[in-house]
Amino acid sequence: MEHGRDSDNPVSLICSEFNCLNPDDKLHDSYQITISTSEISNWNLPSILSHKVLTIEVNPHRLIEESSYFRGLLGGSFSESCLDSVSIEWSVESFVTVLRIVYGCEVEISSDNFIPLNEAALFFGVDKLLDKCRLWLAEVTSYTRHQSPQLLLDDLIRIWKYGLEHANDFILQLCTSYLARNFMWALSFNCYADVPYKLLYSCIRHPDLTVESERRFADAILVWLNVNAIKSEDWSSNDLCRQIQISLLPIWFVAGKQRCRFFANLADEATGAILRIQRHHPTALPEISRQGELSQIRVRLTKYTQKVDISGCPQITTELFPLSVHPSPNADRIMKKISKMFSIDHVKTGGDDLKTLLELGQITNFEGVQELDISNCPSYCLESAIEILCKSFPSLRSLRAAYFLNFNSKKLHQLVQKFPLLTIIDLTLDVDPVIPAQVSVMVPSSVLTPEKPTALYDIYNRQSTASLSNTISRPLPSNIRKLTLEGRTEITDSELLSISEVCCSLSYVNIKGCTLVTDHGISRMILNCKELCSILACDTSFGNHSALALCSSNPNETQESENYSRLMAHKLLILHIGRCRGIAENNLSELLSKSDNLRSLCLRETQLLDISLYKFSGAALEMLDVSDTKVSSAALLHVISRNPELKSLRTRGCSDILHLESETKLRKSWMSKNTLEELYAELGKSCKLEELELGWGFSYFSLGALKQGIETLRTLVVGLGGSLGPDGLELLPLICPMLETLILYFQVISDSAIINIIQNLQHLQILALSYCFGGISLLSFKTRIPNLRSLKLERVTPWMTNEELAILAKNCAALVALSLVGCPLLDFEAQRIISSGWPGLTSLHLEECGELSVDGVTSLLDCHALEDLTIRHSGPGIARDFIIHAASRLPMLRKVSIDVCDAKDGDFDLPSFGERCSLRSVKIARCKLQKSALELHNLEGRRTPVHKETLVLFWDSRKLVTRVVKERL
Repeated sequence: MEHGRDSDNPVSLICSEFNCLNPDDKLHDSYQITISTSEISNWNLPSILSHKVLTIEVNPHRLIEESSYFRGLLGGSFSESCLDSVSIEWSVESFVTVLRIVYGCEVEISSDNFIPLNEAALFFGVDKLLDKCRLWLAEVTSYTRHQSPQLLLDDLIRIWKYGLEHANDFILQLCTSYLARNFMWALSFNCYADVPYKLLYSCIRHPDLTVESERRFADAILVWLNVNAIKSEDWSSNDLCRQIQISLLPIWFVAGKQRCRFFANLADEATGAILRIQRHHPTALPEISRQGELSQIRVRLTKYTQKVDISGCPQITTELFPLSVHPSPNADRIMKKISKMFSIDHVKTGGDDLKTLLELGQITNFEGVQELDISNCPSYCLESAIEILCKSFPSLRSLRAAYFLNFNSKKLHQLVQKFPLLTIIDLTLDVDPVIPAQVSVMVPSSVLTPEKPTALYDIYNRQSTASLSNTISRPLPSNIRKLTLEGRTEITDSELLSISEVCCSLSYVNIKGCTLVTDHGISRMILNCKELCSILACDTSFGNHSALALCSSNPNETQESENYSRLMAHKLLILHIGRCRGIAENNLSELLSKSDNLRSLCLRETQLLDISLYKFSGAALEMLDVSDTKVSSAALLHVISRNPELKSLRTRGCSDILHLESETKLRKSWMSKNTLEELYAELGKSCKLEELELGWGFSYFSLGALKQGIETLRTLVVGLGGSLGPDGLELLPLICPMLETLILYFQVISDSAIINIIQNLQHLQILALSYCFGGISLLSFKTRIPNLRSLKLERVTPWMTNEELAILAKNCAALVALSLVGCPLLDFEAQRIISSGWPGLTSLHLEECGELSVDGVTSLLDCHALEDLTIRHSGPGIARDFIIHAASRLPMLRKVSIDVCDAKDGDFDLPSFGERCSLRSVKIARCKLQKSALELHNLEGRRTPVHKETLVLFWDSRKLVTRVVKERL
C-alpha cells in the first residue's frame, strides 16, 4: 500500500545548480527567488534565471500526471512524498523549461538547448518534452531541397556524441542521415575534420550519401586523414580510402595523388583502372562485370543530388553512364547487354544503339539534379546521350560540357528543346591559336575534311542531322539565359542567327574566339536577344555593326528598334571585346558613352584612345582591362575616380601611360606633372583591388600610394616597363599577404627576395618568373611550397641540373603546370624526374632544356593527365610518330607544340582525323640557319638556328584547318 500525500497540497521545489552555491552568495539580492506555477505563463524568465536558487510553489497533481519522476517521488512510497519541500539539483534553466512543458506552456528548442532538455526529459520522465525534442531533431534534420541546412556541423557533432553516449539509435540515425545528405555542405566548415571517425564512416556508407563528384568525396576523405593522422586502434586510413570509387576519379586527380601517403597505392591502382577502361572500354566491360566491380563505375546519385560533376574523366563512356541511371537490381543484366551492344562486331554491323540503350530497362528519374558537368570527358559522346540525360535529369538547369570537340553546335537546338528548364549551357573549347589580330599568315588556310568516320560515329552524325532538320524548321523559344560558345570556330553567321532565335531570352553570351562569325552576324544576334546584358566577344569580328546595334546609331533601323537598341547599351553589364580592332573611334566612343551601367569592360589590344575612354560615364565598374592600348594615365584617372568599386585593373603594355603631353587638346586639359602619381594615389584611396596587372610607370614608389588599396590583392602581374626592384619584392608579403598569383616579367630578382615571397605568402598558388634579371639560385626553392600549383621559370635558371630539378620536385610537389625555358644543363634523366615528381601535371612546357629529348620522349608520357605539352629545342631525338603516339597514350591531350629541330628523322607524321584522339591543336615550328653577327671575324661564319615559321593544325567538330604563320606560336 502506498503512503502518498494529498495531491492538492502545494509543494515547494527548491531548485539550484549542481554544487554551484557559495555561502557568500546568500548576501546578494539575486541569490533566491520564490515563484509559483499558478502564474507560469507570466514568468519573467530573464529575471528568474538570474537567481541562484529558485523556490517554486507547485500543485503536485500536474507534476505527478506528466512526470514519471515526480509520480514516484510525490505519489509513491518515498520519504519525500510527505514533505512540504523537495530539493532539485539540476540546471535551473532546463528545469524551468521542464515545468513550462508540464504546465502547458510553449517552449522553443534549439541546437543550444537540445541536449540539456533531452537529458532533463529523460531524467524527469516527461514524455511530452521528450517527444518535442525528437520532433525538433527530426524536423531540422529533414531535407528540404530549396532550403539551407538548419543545423550547423559543430552542433551536429555534439548531438551525435550525446546520442552515442546514451546509446540512442534514434539520434544516431538522424544525425548520420543528415550528414550523408548534406555532405558537401559539411565540407565548408572549419570543424569538418573534427567529425568523429565512427560518424564519418557511418555517413560515407549510408545509402543517402550525396556528393557532387567522386573527386570531392576523395578530397574530403584525404583532408580528414591529414588532420587525424595519428593512428588509432579503432580505425585505419585504408578503411576510409577503400570507400572511394577509384574508377570514377578524374585522371588528373589520381595521377597527382601518387605521392600522397594515404592514397599512393590506390592512386596507382586507380590510374591503371582508368586507362584500362578508357583504352579498351568495349572489351573491358565484360571483365568488370565478371569481377563484380559494377559499384566502382556507378556515379553516386541519390534523390537528394542537386549537382553531378564527372568532368576530367576519360573513362566515362557513353556505354558506362547508363549504369548509373538504371536501378541497381538491373545492373548485371544491363552490363551484359551493353557489353554485347558495344562490342567491336556490333559496331561494325551498325544498329540503333541509342534506342537499344533506352530499352535496356527503366531509367531512374533524378528530379533533384539541376547541374551537370561533363566537361573534358573525351570518351563520352554528348550527342548520343541527350535522350538518356533528359530522361534521367528532367529538371536540369545548368549543363557544362566544355572541350567536347565532337559535339556539333547545331545539336544545340535539340539540347534546348529536350531540357525545357535549362538556363545555362557551357560548350567551351580551346581558342584557335591563330588569331588574325596577333599573327601574320604566310600560307593561306587549307581546309581538309576528315576521313570516313567509323560506323558508330556515322550513326551519331545521322541522328544529329535528322534532329537538326526537325528542330530548325520550327524553332521553339527556350529558357536559356547564359550561353558559352567560346572557341567554337565552326559556328557561322547563319548558325549564330538560328541560335539567337531559339535562345531569344539570352542575357549572357560568350562567343570568344568564334572566328567565322562576322560583325554583321554578331549584330543580328544582338538585335534578336532583347535581354542581352553581357557580351564576351574577344578575338572575334565584333565591329561597327555590332556597336551600332548596341547604341542605335544605324539609320536603317526602325524607330522602335532604335529605342530598343539604346536601352541595350544602357543595360550592358559586361562587354569584353579584346583584340576586336574593327570598331571606328567614333563608334567606340558612342558605345562607351551609352554603356553607363557596365560592371566589367575589356578593351585589351584594341584601337582605344583617350578620347573614347573619356566618353565613358559609368560609375559601377568592377573590372577594367585596357592592356596594350594607347590610353594615358590622365584618362585612366578620369575613369578610376568615378568607379570606387573597381576590383580588377589591367594596364600592362600601355606605354602611353607615361606621356605627360599630347597633341590633342582634350588630353592636354587633363594632364599634369604628377598624373601618374595621382592615378596610384586614387587607386589606393578609393579602391579595394583583388587583381592588378601593371607595366609602364609602375615602380617601388607606387607601392606606398597603393598600399591601402591592395591589402586584399589576390593577383599581381608586373610586366615590361614596370620596376618593383628588390625593395618592392621584399615589401610585397607585408602589403599583399593574401596574394595567390604573382607573375613577374623583366624584373630584378634575388634569392633573398624570392625566399621572402615563398616563406611569407602562405596562399601563393601561381608563381611565374619570366626573363628576369639578377641572380637566383637553388636557395630560392629549398623551402617547401605546399600550395603552389603552377610554376613558370623562363630564362631565370640556367644553372638548373637534374639534381636541382629533383629538389624542386620535392619542395613543389603539388604542381599541375610547369614551364622551364633556358635550362641547358638538363638531360634525358630529367624526364624521369619530372614524371615521377609531378605525375599529375596537366600542362608542361620545356624549351631549350639541354638534351632532355635527345633520346626521345618516353618518361614524360607517364604524366597521363597532360592536356598541354610543349617540347622545343631540347634534343633531336623525338620520333617521327610522336604526335600520334602521344595522342594515343595521353587521353586528355588537347594541345601539342614541338619543333622540327628536335625531330629524330627531320620530320613528323601528322595525325589523321581518327588518330588525333582528343587533340585540338598541333603547332610545329621550323627554324632556318643564320649567320651570327658576333662571329664576323670567322670567315666561315657561325650559323645558328632562328625561327622561320610555324605550321598550325587545328581541328573543329567538322574539319581540320592547316595554316603556316610567321610567329613562333
